[in-house]
Amino acid sequence: MKEGQTVKVKDAMQSGRKSSFQKYRELTYGDRPFGYVLAAEWILAVSGSCPGGLGLWLRSKLYPFLFKETGRKVFFGRHITVRHPHKIRLGDNVVIDDNCVLDAKGTTNAGIVIEDNVYIGRNTIVYCKNGDIRIETGANLSSNCEIFSSNRLTLGAGTVVGAYSYLLSGGEYDYEDETPFCKQSGMETKGPLTIGPNCWLGARVTVLDAANIGERCVIGAGAVVTKPIPPDSVAVGIPAKVVKTLAAEGSKVERSKVEGR
Repeated sequence: MKEGQTVKVKDAMQSGRKSSFQKYRELTYGDRPFGYVLAAEWILAVSGSCPGGLGLWLRSKLYPFLFKETGRKVFFGRHITVRHPHKIRLGDNVVIDDNCVLDAKGTTNAGIVIEDNVYIGRNTIVYCKNGDIRIETGANLSSNCEIFSSNRLTLGAGTVVGAYSYLLSGGEYDYEDETPFCKQSGMETKGPLTIGPNCWLGARVTVLDAANIGERCVIGAGAVVTKPIPPDSVAVGIPAKVVKTLAAEGSKVERSKVEGR
């Protein structure tokens, strides 16, 4: 990380070494040139809160300037907050609903990749502390979810995440360190977090650091996943435990042949 820079909002804003504008610019736009910052501020002021069809049209024309890459037919809702948008890639037919946060903040990270046909529901927060996030094709994040990474987080293709869920890659504090928790970075991590493709996470599911979930899993509403879950599993509870194994697709095919169906 570059000397004098931080990805912790409180520390950056309370630093006495920089002007208020420098703090804001660093947190919101990183090392982007002054001209980019002015243009981005104008775009957000003109179109960010504009209602109705006019607002949708303005954002569809102006917002692609902000991002590293923007596909076709991307829907931008109102009051979207973006930080370090030059490190955010958006695929085709992405929907980002009202009041979402896309925060790729960091000094050495690659940022956020949102692939084709992804839906991000209202009030959902996708943010980094020098980590990376990839949301693969067709994934669906319901309203009021929170996706955080100070390491690497991957949400698999076609996976559905219920409302108010929290996925966490990194974000650990060192309880053996005598430094007060509020002064620690909160970026300790046990490893990357991967949620496999074609999973269904119910409402208010929490998946903790490095608690990877395999392909085609179902996680019951309110569960807290603290350890890896194998593919084709149904898991529920706090902490989440596997209560059922789903038949693999190949097994279904073979069973149908044997039964003459």
